[in-house]
Amino acid sequence: MNIKILLFIFLASSFASAQIGTIRGFIYEKDSEEPIIYCNVYLSGTDIGTVSDDNGYFILTNVPYGTYTLKASFIGFSENQISITLDENKSVVTTKLFLSTKSLTLDNINLNVEREEQKKQVNTGVIKLTTKSINRLPSVGGEPDIAQFLQVLPGVIFTGDQGGQLYIRGGAPIHNKVLLDGMTIYSPFHSIGFFSVFDTDIIKKADVYTGGFGAQYGGRISSIMDIKTRDGNKKRVTGKLSANSFSGKILVEGPILKSEKNEISNSFILSAKSSYLDKTSKYFYQYVDTDGLPYSFSDVYGKFSFFSKNGSKFNVHGFNFNDAVDYTDLTSLGWKNYGFGSNLVLVPSSAKMLVEGKLSYSNYHLTQQDAGEDVNDSQIDGFNVGLDFLYFISKKHEMKYGVEVLGYTTELSFRNSISALIEEQDHSTEFAGYILYKFNDNNRFIAEPSIRLQSYTSLGENSFEPRFGFKYNVNERIRLKTSFGKFSQNLMSTSSERDVVNLFSGYLSSTTSLPETFLSEDVETSLQKSTHYIIGLEYQIGLNLDINLEGYIKNFSQLIAENKNQVFDDTPEFEAEEDYLKKDFIVERGCASGLDLLIKYSDKRINIWSVYSFGIIEREDEVQLYSPHYDRRHNFNFVFNYLIDRKKTWEFGLRWNFGSGFPFTKTQAYYEELSLNDNLNQNFEFSNGNLGILYSDLNTGRLPSYHRLDISLKKKFSFSKFNELEISTGLTNVYNRKNIFYYNRVDAIRVNQLPIIPSLGVSWKF
Repeated sequence: MNIKILLFIFLASSFASAQIGTIRGFIYEKDSEEPIIYCNVYLSGTDIGTVSDDNGYFILTNVPYGTYTLKASFIGFSENQISITLDENKSVVTTKLFLSTKSLTLDNINLNVEREEQKKQVNTGVIKLTTKSINRLPSVGGEPDIAQFLQVLPGVIFTGDQGGQLYIRGGAPIHNKVLLDGMTIYSPFHSIGFFSVFDTDIIKKADVYTGGFGAQYGGRISSIMDIKTRDGNKKRVTGKLSANSFSGKILVEGPILKSEKNEISNSFILSAKSSYLDKTSKYFYQYVDTDGLPYSFSDVYGKFSFFSKNGSKFNVHGFNFNDAVDYTDLTSLGWKNYGFGSNLVLVPSSAKMLVEGKLSYSNYHLTQQDAGEDVNDSQIDGFNVGLDFLYFISKKHEMKYGVEVLGYTTELSFRNSISALIEEQDHSTEFAGYILYKFNDNNRFIAEPSIRLQSYTSLGENSFEPRFGFKYNVNERIRLKTSFGKFSQNLMSTSSERDVVNLFSGYLSSTTSLPETFLSEDVETSLQKSTHYIIGLEYQIGLNLDINLEGYIKNFSQLIAENKNQVFDDTPEFEAEEDYLKKDFIVERGCASGLDLLIKYSDKRINIWSVYSFGIIEREDEVQLYSPHYDRRHNFNFVFNYLIDRKKTWEFGLRWNFGSGFPFTKTQAYYEELSLNDNLNQNFEFSNGNLGILYSDLNTGRLPSYHRLDISLKKKFSFSKFNELEISTGLTNVYNRKNIFYYNRVDAIRVNQLPIIPSLGVSWKF
């Protein structure tokens, strides 16, 4: 009897499981056929629903057989619906829904979309940007740029307008990975810090992970910036022309073959921008430098997309970025970065799965030559191949797993601080695999455990990296979150994090010139490693105000840097000397801890973004415990955006930034330094020596605080739905604050950041 009951239960459950199906598809904007991210998709009259992903893709699994009304809704768009039937003849249905823009679009779209997305994702240590959010920042030079918006993100420190770098929650620039459509970009920012290599108008989304990122990312120990571009308009040729006092740009996009019945479509998008600041500044900004500002750059990006009937797509893309700086009689620096690649999004015919693939190659070449000195030269080139599989188990369960292979070559010719020549060439290959599981208990508990195995074959080392993220939605307004993770990387930089200005930053994949011990412990690996701990709170107040508070600790258990303590060559002659006094590179460790507060307010006319960051960064080498030059304890940003008139054609923007002073090394005394090497019989009583400097302990002083106000005013003229003119004007450093950049202690010359700079720009969208 018991066997019969068990057999009946088994057959009944098998029959029941056979009575369920899958509904999947894509959500697009009707005008351009661009995918809509985070669109709500649900079956009317049921509790079955989800949101679309980066590709506009959605999937509803374990749906009982029957006829349903599938609805898609997104703020700012008209709702659309379609009838769907699941039965034994068709258990998997693939469809597309197209949403039309409403005539009256709400201005707080971004805030509402973020709130919906926050309920479904852990989102610890991540800020998600779109073109719309970037455009709200007052633009320097008349053109919005992601480089300017990154400077106002929680935990991000920017060290200067000229040759400055971004430091994210204690990590150095080499510890940050920047991805553009899956390709690694080695130099994402130009020498004048207002501009990145990316065209804001082609960005679909930019996810900036300041820490605690999942196992799908690897090879860096501090942060990830994952930028994805739009596919291009599939309906009509459109574009943008713009020019301002800094640079000019052209953007064109459209269909290769026009879409027929929404079955198969193709598109392209091309963007090119170039600066002419080195020429215009001679006339407009002579008070900065009579020779003009010595910066020039050009950026070109292109992408071609091909779509199948079921929504699968294949992209081919390429880029060419250039930068040049020429300080007359001082130094010249230039770099070139080019690459190409492809992406694949595959929707299998029946599986509850999405497959993504990537293949790319890039080359980065940097040179610098000081007056009368040898050329410093660095080059890195290589490929990466990856496959990712996203499997939708059920409404509550998802699994993502994948593999990645990277190979690159680094070549370096560089003279360090004691003029010792470092010439190295190295080949490196890395293999990685990961698995990430996501559990979502009806948007109440969200857990994301993941594991990454990173194999550094050139070193014969493996790194096992467990990571975990968790969120608890206390109610509709309050959410608690936390994350933990271990991270590693092989890539190194010649830059010393003790220097205020690093124009040359060469790359090296590994080195044998390391001490055998560090603080009396054996150095067992040449990898850089870190562990992240983050805890946070999200609080929604009313319809318009959001608060995000996060505390973090980044423990950098091993770092590798250029050896500023080196006084001897690493030769048999100095074999008896300590390693940390003769090796080209040294081992350090450090810790970054802090608190970030982000307050966002948005209504029909006003958008406010207010950020306060408190951080403490420490480094320890064989000699001392010190604060690196970017240890800014207090950093505050206030961004205000206001739509002035009723038609919302006038827009005023304001940004004010305050930062406490950076560390620097004080001068204790000057003295005459006599050389004994030239002539032992010389008369020292009448000899003239060189200027010698007696320094205090490393970075125990603090520079003056930094603050700057930028404003902008924009006016839009709409001639038709697809024809718009925008005129913008702005002031950078409105009250001409003399913010210190660095101080030449030998010549007693203070060098400041850029002074007040007006700008005027015009753009035409067609």
